[in-house]
Amino acid sequence: MYLNPNAIISPNKLTEDDKSQYLALGGYTLDNWQQLESDLREQILTLEAQPTLKTKYGQKYQIMGSLNCPNGFILNIKTIWIVTEQITKFVTLFPAQER
Repeated sequence: MYLNPNAIISPNKLTEDDKSQYLALGGYTLDNWQQLESDLREQILTLEAQPTLKTKYGQKYQIMGSLNCPNGFILNIKTIWIVTEQITKFVTLFPAQER
């Protein structure tokens, strides 16, 4: 299944401190979080999503992929999204094992 390319990606989800060190390896900073959003839409949301957990808030999906980062580095990530009847929303990302 492919998720809605117009998914909601909240800026605060991309600027949280828990991700900053890992994302900095690829050249993503608080100053260019918009690049990360764009890269997630173009490089990750275009990949197939796998359903994971159904919660009272909606169906969760994961998308695993590689980000071709601004500095040329490649980060392997796992992203989590939640889908309801009304919206698709980015939840989080974290490092993924080498693919």
